[in-house]
Amino acid sequence: MSRLKIVYVLFALILAAGCGKGHVPLGGKVTFSDDGSPLTAGSVNFVSGSFQSRAPLQPDGTYTVGTYKDGDGLPPGKYSVFVSGAVKQIGETQADSTGMGGGMPITEPLIAPKFSAATTSDLEFEAGSAKTFDFKVDRFVK
Repeated sequence: MSRLKIVYVLFALILAAGCGKGHVPLGGKVTFSDDGSPLTAGSVNFVSGSFQSRAPLQPDGTYTVGTYKDGDGLPPGKYSVFVSGAVKQIGETQADSTGMGGGMPITEPLIAPKFSAATTSDLEFEAGSAKTFDFKVDRFVK
């Protein structure tokens, strides 16, 4: 094996060994601010610089963050938090003019638009000693 290949193999092993170490386990619950009922659709996203981790919401509004594998948490640091995919299906479009395939689902947002972007949600979390991050969102108003 050439020296270059050995260097690549060693580098890959070092990267693989370091993945997930030092992560802070994290989970929580997302509820609506008006009545405390759970948000049941979408994902909670944690963003720090170019790093992003996403945790799908469960039917009871809970989530568990995984970066490299389910439930391994986040690297320590400060994160902006937002929710994506929080929509409900309200109908379906007609098949296109070619007659190919079914229609696309028509959806409606469940949450106020401000919670759908890291730059507008005003939600922040610092991964350190805290293992739970519960927060509330406002409902979408037509």
